[in-house]
Amino acid sequence: MQPGVSVVLPILNEERFLADAITAILAQEYSGELEVILALGPSKDRTNEIAQALAEKDSRIVLVPNPTGRTAAGLNAAIAASHFEVICRIDGHAEISRTYIADAVEIMASSKAVNVGGVMAAVGQTGFENAVARAMRSPIGVGGARFHIGGTAGPADTVYLGVFKKSAIVDAGGYDSRFIRAQDWELNFRLREAGGTIWFDPRLAVIYRPRPNLKALAKQYFEYGRWRRAVTRHHKGTMNYRYLAPPVATIVIATSLIAGALLHPLFLIPALTYASAILLSSLIIGKSWVERLCLPAVLATMHISWGIGFLSSPTHLVE
Repeated sequence: MQPGVSVVLPILNEERFLADAITAILAQEYSGELEVILALGPSKDRTNEIAQALAEKDSRIVLVPNPTGRTAAGLNAAIAASHFEVICRIDGHAEISRTYIADAVEIMASSKAVNVGGVMAAVGQTGFENAVARAMRSPIGVGGARFHIGGTAGPADTVYLGVFKKSAIVDAGGYDSRFIRAQDWELNFRLREAGGTIWFDPRLAVIYRPRPNLKALAKQYFEYGRWRRAVTRHHKGTMNYRYLAPPVATIVIATSLIAGALLHPLFLIPALTYASAILLSSLIIGKSWVERLCLPAVLATMHISWGIGFLSSPTHLVE
């Protein structure tokens, strides 16, 4: 008999995707018991109404309040209400395959890991979202992290979402609610520090829905950069040189544009080189002309927003 699994979801403003996410969870090909715990934040759309309707139709769905709306607080509340040793973390805008939980439980048993996870398989529904998805699954967009671009199975620093041993999360003190972003990376760091293994397996792909416009994308990546800096500040020695690429590029481009405008056009060369690289990359990785037209703005927004967020991250962000 397969072990029982508690699927936990922090939910906020997920009207567009919540029903599909829950349908995919309830359709799992899994013989063990399942419970689905939704931590409901103060959504401004019909998310909570949809969640209530879903819970009324299926007794496996449990609703718990998350007044702050923060992801880490919601996950802690859902885990506290859970009944099983296996915790499967899913987002309200993500969809898992029919065998995701069964595969994850099998991989966890064979790897002896405290957390297993796989690929953040970004898939858009519009031309712009497809361009964002293409950028998120390319090294030119997000670097070489395996949970973005795939790779071989094995130990990793972090994975997308994850299927955990509840006892390991509890022993680590749960998610740190001070982290509005990067709470997954931060928890996985503490799990590794405690001697646990984080295991990546590309078979555990989860469909992720990208942001629908440049404004939302810029805000997302600004927060990513801001909070990744907070993690490296909070946990000394965790700085990865890959994190420095966006802030360094942001400084070089800004300096190039200012010096080129005020001093001499030759100083524009670095900025023009970056623009040329982005345009060429867009032509190469884009699979349609809509994607190729959107990708330069998408890539630049991701890089620069992350860089500005990293550079402007205040020291008091985590106290």
